[in-house]
Amino acid sequence: MLHIDIHSFSYKKGGIPKDHSGNGGGFTFDCRGILNPGRIEEYKIQTGNDIGVQEYLETKTEMPRFLELVKSIVSINIDNYLERGFEDLQINFGCTGGQHRSVYSAIKIAEFIREKYPEGTEISLHHDEQHHLNP
Repeated sequence: MLHIDIHSFSYKKGGIPKDHSGNGGGFTFDCRGILNPGRIEEYKIQTGNDIGVQEYLETKTEMPRFLELVKSIVSINIDNYLERGFEDLQINFGCTGGQHRSVYSAIKIAEFIREKYPEGTEISLHHDEQHHLNP
């Protein structure tokens, strides 16, 4: 079973999450190149888990293209790791505050992996700055 640990985080607050599996990391994607919905008044207190923020990211930014590229990159490793029997992979998404872009990206990549790899993978999703979103 391949355990995939997915984090959203803030570059300003906690920084890149540590890999506690002992493998020394995985992927870290910087979402700061995507327009920040947090700069728009109505989205300031929302997160990437809220519909308004999601619609903004999907229609007013390069987020869909960004995530398509991320899906391609992580799929190469997931396919390889499953084939080789590896047990751990970490995927991190960072933005300025760890609230909008990184949260959205982490959620969407978790959904993608669950759909594409229903067998052989187990996902843990962590929002390092948005503790109320963690299960």
